[in-house]
Amino acid sequence: MSATTPAQHSEQPGRIMSGEMAEQPAVLRRILTEGAPKIREVAERIAARNPRFVLLTARGTSDNAALYAKYLLEVQLGKPCGLTSMSTTTAYGAQPDLTDCLVITVSQSGGSPDLVASTEAARAAGAITLAVTNNAGSPLAEVSEFHIDVLAGPEKALPATKTYTAELLALYLFVEGLRGGDGAAAKALPDLAESVLARQEEVKALAARYRFAERMVLTSRGYGYPTAKEAALKLMETSYIPALSYSGADLLHGPLAMVDNISPVIAIVTEGKGGEALQPVLERLRGRGADLVVVGSRAEVDKAAAGFALPTDGVAEEVQPILEILPLQMLAYEVTIARGQDPDAPRSLAKVTETR
Repeated sequence: MSATTPAQHSEQPGRIMSGEMAEQPAVLRRILTEGAPKIREVAERIAARNPRFVLLTARGTSDNAALYAKYLLEVQLGKPCGLTSMSTTTAYGAQPDLTDCLVITVSQSGGSPDLVASTEAARAAGAITLAVTNNAGSPLAEVSEFHIDVLAGPEKALPATKTYTAELLALYLFVEGLRGGDGAAAKALPDLAESVLARQEEVKALAARYRFAERMVLTSRGYGYPTAKEAALKLMETSYIPALSYSGADLLHGPLAMVDNISPVIAIVTEGKGGEALQPVLERLRGRGADLVVVGSRAEVDKAAAGFALPTDGVAEEVQPILEILPLQMLAYEVTIARGQDPDAPRSLAKVTETR
């Protein structure tokens, strides 16, 4: 992995990341107004081709967005869906038969060589290729048959924030288009996102719990699982705290043994079937005396040591991840600032990471 540009510190630590987090309601509104018609058009054209299964390709933050899309495609559309291993084609030269397969590549920059190469290989193997990027002129967009622009605007902070929520919303609207839905569940998201981002003081109070943390565990199930993975990534790349993310089911299959009464655990509890499936995990965590913080359901926040209740009344489970990640982005920011570090410029990272 090589970095194309060195990290640049902002004059005020965290100024860029903070500003980009604040842009998210406006970005969501832009997608719903300007982007939705184009996304629907792409979805209708692909639906007419009737792909038999779907493969998703991504790295980093976009990989967590792709995992969210996997849940959407399997639950909402009933399509067999998987996450690709790019090295099978880029390193090993495998040539799978992808006839009638939809390959969706998600990337903020659209510039990583392995993403471009694997997409080219997929198209040559007969796949329908769709790039979902924040750069309509990127190499990835150019080699793909279809493209969706997430319209987040330039993102300068190294930790991706607004592009992640933009990818989630664009992917939700795309899946809605594939199944002939109207995307109505997303209409309230910009206003709800504003209300969540306005609660910064609550997040600062949570950040005080983790300033000196040596390790953190994050868990969820269903649509919330990608949120756990993305939150862990944000915490690691900004504050450098080792943050381990697990599906609640996987947590019970061994890793639970490392949790004790001083281990901070963040549970993302989605209102809906995912939250219901997480209940046995929450009970086990409480039984072990874990320092449990809940993000999501008000009822579960009230049972935990601390938490952040989300405005999810009447919000469909499948779009709640767009709200769930917001306080966790803020948490990563606040913990990093409290530790005397600059979240705008994590060490050894660059905005475009070139992997092959």
